[in-house]
Amino acid sequence: MQCLTSLTADSFLLKLHVQPRAKTNGLTGFHGDALKLRLNTPPVDGKANKAVEAYLGNLFGVPKSSVNLKSGHQSRSKQVKIEGLGVKEAEEILRKALDS
Repeated sequence: MQCLTSLTADSFLLKLHVQPRAKTNGLTGFHGDALKLRLNTPPVDGKANKAVEAYLGNLFGVPKSSVNLKSGHQSRSKQVKIEGLGVKEAEEILRKALDS
C-alpha cells in the first residue's frame, strides 16, 4: 500500500487524509496515495488530532502512546508514526478494515 512506509521492523509511517465533522468514524478508501479517515470530531483545539491517534491505536491494537502525529497538525493531510507493529501486519489490518 502506498500509504505505508516502513521505518523499522516494528514501526511505520502512515499517510492520512482526514475528514473531520463526518457523520461517522471510519476508513473509507484512498485519497491519492493517502488513506482516507472520516471522524465525527471537529477540528478544534486539537480534538481531531487526538481522535486520529485514538482511532488508529484502537484499529492497530497498540497503545495511544505508540501513535504519534508527525506532520499535518493543522492540515487534513497527516503523517502518523505507529510503533509496535510491522508494515505487513498493518497491511492485513487495513485490508480487513477496508473490506468491511
